[in-house]
Amino acid sequence: MKESYWGYWLVILGVFVVVIMLLIQNVTSNNAEDSYTIKQISEAALIDAVDYAYYREYGELRITREKFIESFLRRFADTASLTTKYKITFTGIYEAPPKVSVEVTSQTNTYVVATDTETFDMSSRVDAILEQND
Repeated sequence: MKESYWGYWLVILGVFVVVIMLLIQNVTSNNAEDSYTIKQISEAALIDAVDYAYYREYGELRITREKFIESFLRRFADTASLTTKYKITFTGIYEAPPKVSVEVTSQTNTYVVATDTETFDMSSRVDAILEQND
């Protein structure tokens, strides 16, 4: 019986550590970090979405819209916080010449004072253009 209590304490300790890690992640994430992350993800997704067949045939850069959105969402999901709600808006995607505008709004905190509830939404917008050097 004494050994089973150690197992219970180990499970409780594991849950406690996970909760502490989620709280620390929520506190350390801020708007500057989010906008830098969005910039890096947009660059990588633009490079992933380049249509190389079109480039070989015509010598001009062109991206595929669906491939950019898929790559951006996949990369963003890998780095996003699990405790924050995000709204991603693609305000402009041009295939040729490659230009994208992405806006990410995150609802960071909700504060309750007396009976009033206040929410703070942080919005980051990135405009990215992919160009080639001849």
